[in-house]
Amino acid sequence: MNNRQPGGALRHSFLWLLTILFWLPLAQANDLAIHGSNTVGATLAPMLVEGFLNSQGDSRVITHNNGTDNETILIGEHSDSPIRVLVAAHGSSTGFTAMNASEADIWASSRPVKPSELSQMAGRADLTELASEHVIAIDGLAILVHPSNPVNQLSIDTLARIFAGQINNWAELGGRNQPINLYARDDRSGTWDTFKSLVLRRKFTLDVAAQRYESNDQLSDDVSRDPASIGFAGLASARNSKVLAISDGDAPALKPNQLTVASEDYPLARRLFMYTPGDQATPLAKAFIEFALSQEGQAIVSRSGFVSQNPIAVKPALNDNTPATFKTLTGNYQRLTVNFRFSEGRTRLDNKAQRDLARVMTYLDGHNQSADDVLLIGFADAQSNELRAQMISELRALSVRKALAGEGLRDVAYTGYGHYMPVGTAGGDSGRQRNGRVEVWVRTP
Repeated sequence: MNNRQPGGALRHSFLWLLTILFWLPLAQANDLAIHGSNTVGATLAPMLVEGFLNSQGDSRVITHNNGTDNETILIGEHSDSPIRVLVAAHGSSTGFTAMNASEADIWASSRPVKPSELSQMAGRADLTELASEHVIAIDGLAILVHPSNPVNQLSIDTLARIFAGQINNWAELGGRNQPINLYARDDRSGTWDTFKSLVLRRKFTLDVAAQRYESNDQLSDDVSRDPASIGFAGLASARNSKVLAISDGDAPALKPNQLTVASEDYPLARRLFMYTPGDQATPLAKAFIEFALSQEGQAIVSRSGFVSQNPIAVKPALNDNTPATFKTLTGNYQRLTVNFRFSEGRTRLDNKAQRDLARVMTYLDGHNQSADDVLLIGFADAQSNELRAQMISELRALSVRKALAGEGLRDVAYTGYGHYMPVGTAGGDSGRQRNGRVEVWVRTP
């Protein structure tokens, strides 16, 4: 028998809401503070926070603007005590400053930690260690133009010359005879740091005529209204703008999509990070990071518009330059949307790769596939001779094979493909690092 009075649940919800609204302006302390990247903080971080609070038993989560642009407060009811989370998205560098000053529990960044930042935090934590550096999503730096623009692809070098003001009319690129208008992120942005590193490098300087933005979304919206424009933003902020394919040196032009971005083959793919101060991270921060890296958290990443690290299998469209031997080798396989890459030396798996081992195992378990269904193909960056490249590519594949064996997946087939089929050649260290990879192929069911 139901003894509840009519409207009891409604009155409870109303009273809880009044309590929160009364409490909100009075509370100053946050239970969890996430500072940094606008790319991460605009949409992704609030979605992850809401999902995390729900996973902790919070059936109600209130999202509140605290009156400051690009800042959000989320409050969840948990054990009759509200949990308050601040997400402040003013740029990657601001997040480090806040964490270094102990004002942030988590630093959200759309670029890796810089050496100068490492040294400043050295007394508290090594931000390159697995306990501190967390890749929460993969993003493609999208090159955006107006939907009516007839140009479909550019090389990294041409892109750099455009933003340096050396190419200033679309007619020089096969477009209409009109001046090029430049749209760029601001100096505090990790998106800007990524663009400067991968595109401008140390050869070019941004044209002073470029309009600068704190917000990815606002930049993209303005590009979509200006037929003469070109800009760059995170892929999740492409919105109504047209996205161009990008080539790196002699490698084929690639458009950002699920496979090219997740595998980081796309020349302007980048990792989105959250950093915590190692063992000094709070229990709530550690629990949130664990959720963000989980299958559930990565599903939220996908819904947010970024690229999840949960692997899926796809049959890639191999271009005409793909060797016939490679087509034969992979004919009965699909490729997982994950590449294993390396940090120090030639065979040490980086932090993301160490977590990807478990993700591959989860994929295989979920699809009832075993070691017999897996093929690892290693690749090398440019080497002085073919034999050396072949040895390095095989050693990399063997390194991943051993790591998978440590997870319980033994005797996986592997091979090396030398320095053939590069995904980048002109992008300096970045291009070479992307070439050095191990692809994971699984037998087609």
